Amino acid sequence: MSETSTKNISYYLRTHMREYGMVLALIAIMAFFQYLTDGVLMKPVNLTNLFLQNSYVIIMAVGMLLVIVGGNIDLSVGSVVGFIGALAAVMAVQWDLPTVVVVPVCLVVGGLIGCAQGYWVAYWRIPSFIVTLAGMLVFRGLTLALLGGASVGPFPANFQLMSSGFVPDFFGGLIEGRFNVFSMALGVFVAVLLPVLGLRARAKQARFAAVEEPMAFFAAKHALAGLAILYIAYLLSTYRGLPNVLIIMAVLIAIFTFVTNSTTIGRRIYAMGGNEKAAQLSGINTRKLAFLTFANMGMLAGLAGLVFAARLNTATPKAGFAFELDVIAAVFIGGASMSGGVGKIIGAVVGALIMGVMNNGMSIVGVGIDWQQVIKGLVLLAAVIFDVYNKNKA
Repeated sequence: MSETSTKNISYYLRTHMREYGMVLALIAIMAFFQYLTDGVLMKPVNLTNLFLQNSYVIIMAVGMLLVIVGGNIDLSVGSVVGFIGALAAVMAVQWDLPTVVVVPVCLVVGGLIGCAQGYWVAYWRIPSFIVTLAGMLVFRGLTLALLGGASVGPFPANFQLMSSGFVPDFFGGLIEGRFNVFSMALGVFVAVLLPVLGLRARAKQARFAAVEEPMAFFAAKHALAGLAILYIAYLLSTYRGLPNVLIIMAVLIAIFTFVTNSTTIGRRIYAMGGNEKAAQLSGINTRKLAFLTFANMGMLAGLAGLVFAARLNTATPKAGFAFELDVIAAVFIGGASMSGGVGKIIGAVVGALIMGVMNNGMSIVGVGIDWQQVIKGLVLLAAVIFDVYNKNKA
């Protein structure tokens, strides 16, 4: 690699430290706990549990990013998770309705909850902190009322598959022993697809302006990402394959990455969060956008409620308690700005994974829940300080 190329990469990394700093932090944290746990962290069984345990946080972090980028916040998501789980339990267990009815109804109800809160924030200009704080109390109370203060379960087997199921091996028998060939093939497909899409995006950008990212950095980034995907796919394939919830998360990440990076509505949400008055003067309907971000958040909170209830196989009055803190922390740790207008979907996912790996690793090592909370709080504070430092530096 030439000296000029090395300087270009170094300059690019310095100017994009907010974007890549948390990825480097995730790698360092995983390596640290892999060492402390004597390799337990990356064992296939634990890796599967890691995805299952943090699926609901990642699902909601995707929606919360759009809310925060738009300059708002949603404190009610944990209570909505509990309420939707309770609603699903009542419908599936007490009313004996089929899963194909329960799931769409719960998603619609979650979306309507988001619409109701978004209406007051967007069109009545009531601060989102107040509206969603009220929502947190309302839906916590409705969860208790719906369940009558008792747990309801178990769920039907097909409902549980949403969280506890795995992608079947359609190529079973090609390799003797317990190895999911189809899951490995999916991993290879994704590892190849990402650089292809990246090259197409670079070519499209080059038609309108100079490409800022050095080609050597692009190649190294996708090579490392591809190797990581192949390694994780291999580990999971040696156990039971890819969990269904991992596929759900991957689809959501792909959809919302496309929306935020390549659509008009995505760019307008960033413009609204960066400077709402300027966005309004340029003709953007900021009220409608704020409303849509809350509606989307409600639907994703509903999905997270279904996944969490399916994983527990029961709905409990305390389900979703303090989930909003983990979700908001994940988004800020992933590089979102407190003032809005800054943040990426992949950053929110990385932030959620950092929180998940820390929880999992500290539990394996034997760190008490008290010190776990202290450490997570310090990590969140460090992420916010890092954000403020980068902003002042710019």
